[in-house]
Amino acid sequence: MSERAVAAVPGAGTAARGQPLMSIGEVLAQLRVEFPDTTISKLRFLESEGLVRPQRTPAGYRKYSWDDVARLRYVLTAQRDQYLPLRVIREQLAQADREAAAGPERPRPSLVAVGPDGEVPGRKTPVESVETRLGRAELVSRSGIDEGLLAELERMGLVVSRPPGWYDTDALVIAQAVAGLAAYGLEPRHLRGFRTAADREVGLFAQLLAPLARQNDPAAQARAAEAARELAGLSQQLHAALVRVGLRGTLGR
Repeated sequence: MSERAVAAVPGAGTAARGQPLMSIGEVLAQLRVEFPDTTISKLRFLESEGLVRPQRTPAGYRKYSWDDVARLRYVLTAQRDQYLPLRVIREQLAQADREAAAGPERPRPSLVAVGPDGEVPGRKTPVESVETRLGRAELVSRSGIDEGLLAELERMGLVVSRPPGWYDTDALVIAQAVAGLAAYGLEPRHLRGFRTAADREVGLFAQLLAPLARQNDPAAQARAAEAARELAGLSQQLHAALVRVGLRGTLGR
């Protein structure tokens, strides 16, 4: 079976001689196959943060090389799979740029083999876009919960449908997590603490994001969305680590 390869840490974003150049719309179409929530505003934001440097035509239009696309794919993968903040990703890319500039004798960036469908060994397939629309029956079927449990989760405010009655990917993720917890004997009443803790975090993070979210500047809006993503990822890491530490006594470690 043939395999493709993607750069783990792509080098500088400048186009190699002879590389075809793409418009921002063409780049967006390439990236949305794996990162369906990517927008033109997101790409412009990453450029403003110095993570990619597309060329410009005399008229000011952005033109991206395949190296730029690889660089963007690396950034988006690091955010999605590792919850890395942009500061850390920028440092990694800067290090790759320095190594690439050191000379041809330096080894090329390492490659990660992926299958013909884009899967990477050891990594879960990315979840669908938050804009995914699921009907009630499909949510029940795909999550593994039954109608009664779904009704209970809705009553508790853990799962919320969107008008006119469809569910997005977050609802599916929550329902699947509840199904997994239920397999260990947790009941809906045990989940109230999760809802309370999440609400507290939402209130805290909303205060941090409000100054940016109130601005009409698209760049500020993009920074707010990026900060929200990073806060959610850091919160998940902190919660998981605290649970592991708390269970060490039970496990005798």
